[in-house]
Amino acid sequence: MDWDLTYILSQVFIIINYILLALTYYAKDRKKVLILSFLSIIVTGMSYIFLNAWSGLAMCVIALIRNIIFLLDEKKNGKRETINKNDIVILIILYVISIISAIFTYDGFLSLLSVFATVIYTYSVWQKKTIYYKLLGIPVGILWILYNLYIMSIFGIILEAILLICSVTGYVLEIRKSTIKK
Repeated sequence: MDWDLTYILSQVFIIINYILLALTYYAKDRKKVLILSFLSIIVTGMSYIFLNAWSGLAMCVIALIRNIIFLLDEKKNGKRETINKNDIVILIILYVISIISAIFTYDGFLSLLSVFATVIYTYSVWQKKTIYYKLLGIPVGILWILYNLYIMSIFGIILEAILLICSVTGYVLEIRKSTIKK
């Protein structure tokens, strides 16, 4: 690993990304989660370009498409508590695109960690309740830590660990809130 300007820029973008992602675990509604996530994806994509992490970049493109679809759906259909047939079709399409991207960017098994994380994350934001997002943030965080080890992103590893703590904290707070309401 060479600490040249390209690597330093990648790490700056990673820091910005994780600040935005940490905020998602404390967001009160799905729309805010999607908007903050959308911004973080753009920043992450820039970081992956600097790191030559092409499977990670491909997953960023899929994540952008996913968030645009979800935001447009919520704008058109309003906030819904139930999943309908159209939601299932969208999820399947996003999974197919993820698999196709994985095939084109495959660079060994470890490059698939970003794909696995993206698939789980997609499912978490596809859900209508933020509790699932917060719970599934735990395995997503572990997978991203492993992927950041693979691409040698020091700040990615450190900040993903912090984000994992945010996910666990957000989940615990959500459980406590739902227990208090009962």
